[in-house]
Amino acid sequence: MQERYNISLRYLKGVGPKKVKLLNRLGLKTIEDLLYYFPRRYLNRSKLIPISQIKEGEYQAIKARVLARGDRESWQRRGFSIVEAAFGDETGKIYCVWFNQPYLKNYFKPGIEAVLYGRVEKYQGRLQMVQAEFELLSGDKDAVLNLAQIVPIYGLIEGISQRYLRKLIKHALDEFIPRVCDGLPYALRKRHNLLNLAKSLIYIHFPPDENLQQEAYRRLAFEEFFLYQIPILMRKMRRVQKKGLVHRVDGVIFNSLMQNLPFKLTAAQERVLLEIKKDMGAGSVMQRLLQGEVGSGKTIVAFLASCIAFDGGYQAAFMVPTEILAKQHYERIKYQVSNIKYQDRKIKIGLLVSSLGKKEKEKIYRELKEGKVDLIIGTHALLEEKTKFKNLGLVIIDEQHKFGVGQRALLPKKGSSPDCLIMTATPIPRTLSMTIYGDLDISTLDRLPEGRIPPQTILYSPDKRKEAYKFAAEKIKTGRQAYIVCPKIEESESFGKQSALEVYRQAQEEFRGLRIGLVHARLRQVEQDKVMSDFKEGKINILVATTVLEVGIDVANASIMLIEQADYFGLTQLHQLRGRIARGVHQPYCLLIADPKTDEAKERIEAIVNLSDGFKLAEEDLKIRGPGEFFGRRQHGLSDLKIANPLTQMHLLKEAMEEAKELLRLDSSLTQQQNLSLKEALKKRFPEYEELMAVG
Repeated sequence: MQERYNISLRYLKGVGPKKVKLLNRLGLKTIEDLLYYFPRRYLNRSKLIPISQIKEGEYQAIKARVLARGDRESWQRRGFSIVEAAFGDETGKIYCVWFNQPYLKNYFKPGIEAVLYGRVEKYQGRLQMVQAEFELLSGDKDAVLNLAQIVPIYGLIEGISQRYLRKLIKHALDEFIPRVCDGLPYALRKRHNLLNLAKSLIYIHFPPDENLQQEAYRRLAFEEFFLYQIPILMRKMRRVQKKGLVHRVDGVIFNSLMQNLPFKLTAAQERVLLEIKKDMGAGSVMQRLLQGEVGSGKTIVAFLASCIAFDGGYQAAFMVPTEILAKQHYERIKYQVSNIKYQDRKIKIGLLVSSLGKKEKEKIYRELKEGKVDLIIGTHALLEEKTKFKNLGLVIIDEQHKFGVGQRALLPKKGSSPDCLIMTATPIPRTLSMTIYGDLDISTLDRLPEGRIPPQTILYSPDKRKEAYKFAAEKIKTGRQAYIVCPKIEESESFGKQSALEVYRQAQEEFRGLRIGLVHARLRQVEQDKVMSDFKEGKINILVATTVLEVGIDVANASIMLIEQADYFGLTQLHQLRGRIARGVHQPYCLLIADPKTDEAKERIEAIVNLSDGFKLAEEDLKIRGPGEFFGRRQHGLSDLKIANPLTQMHLLKEAMEEAKELLRLDSSLTQQQNLSLKEALKKRFPEYEELMAVG
């Protein structure tokens, strides 16, 4: 889109001050935002089914009138509302239920006609739809937009209806589509038989038939993949061309540590180590992503890579997201190197975190600058201006998704082209890693060390909570420790979630005589560290927590994790939390308390109960949520894909990637006249483009 499309929605017919605020909450601020706000799905109203013919267990679309409606509060959860309505047509009757949307009671007045879409279930002998999508019908002049054969369904918030949004998008298309400037070169479109941008935007919102909707989808997805890949490939080209350090990959320190390891590396660790050694000895800058789930042995691999740097007289920096994790790594690595010497001195490990006193910090700054510290382990404090190195040769960033793209770029700048090892405990499906991390080389630890006992995962319904607590109490009596994890810190009227504070109070009643701690994100870091340290030292039997535990500590004796309202957590979150208890010699148990209502929540719970492999779970998560939500706000710097799907369009991704490679081979900086509009499209679609190009 050109600059003239960057027009506020306030200037569009039908948009007043109140509607602007609501549209802004949907992320819609300009005409361009509106035209690229794609439907979540479509309802083919030529396929409406009479109620008498609907099939249990399937998604169905019906047209019916409201017969009656009512609302009540759940007896299980205070503040959790339920709206029910009975609908009927000439052939039968069905009930619909909506949770936590009390305003809906004002919509469903008896006699009003609606189109409903949802999964049909049988409950207490009657047919019902839970959380059905709906459209109230009326006879205004824009009814054709809502009653046509194929109708777009958009994501909404209260105050914005499907009818209103369709009308707004139709007006925007009518007024602005003649001015659309296509960013994809004509020759490229012809090679891949792609529609032009104007037709694609029209057909994606209001398709005359399913074939044209699919053609529009293919064109827009191709463009998104294509634009997505260009900055990634440009960064990789720059990195490969950039001269890096040549490390001694089999030096005295490295070999000494290898010989003195108290355990045998797994085959996966040995494979990854060879990949790292090859990079560090090659003379170009290493940019490698090391992925492996909790407990797969990433830390020792990272430290062995540090030893390669030490052998050449270089320093290494290891950045982690929390102080407790930094201290844990510090203590563990300090112990591992206690017997290793080089140049008649021991390896010096330093710790730099915000809670250190001024004198301690000044000492670390001085020793780093003089080269007396070989490995510095720290948090964001490593990014401070005072932190200077004599000869930084390797940067390690743990739990990379906890740092923004700009933050991750700051640490390598403190050296002269140091190698970079980025680590994540979030398994990434291969289909997605190609799209997200195309500028990085990827290593995978896909095997846990010998002796690790996989957790048993057991599901309890909320009315069986006491059974779960009793099971946990029995294990604690044998000397084990337990976590209880909650989705919220405090009670919320808008969500029926168990709060950490409420569960903490309940736990004190249920587990009388046991020492119980509470930790959550609102506590100061020093308070969090104190509670977690007490838990690690066995001073606390049960730790009640929110998801601050995702990036947590290793407590071998903690073999029980009870997760309250597990259906409110993402699949990756659940797996990472569960990984915290698979650290010792005792059988770990993960107890889930959940009553999933939606199909997605049911699929998540079923997956976490039946699967233990992190990569299989990641694939399942991708199938359930789709790539646009897999990472939330993606921390690698590019906005979520709005329409393209790497899972189902792998062939299209590969085609787009090949086109992007060829384009950059011919014009690596996009300065040729025919590529200027493409460059503009790139900047507008991905606002982080210029920042990304400055990184690395």
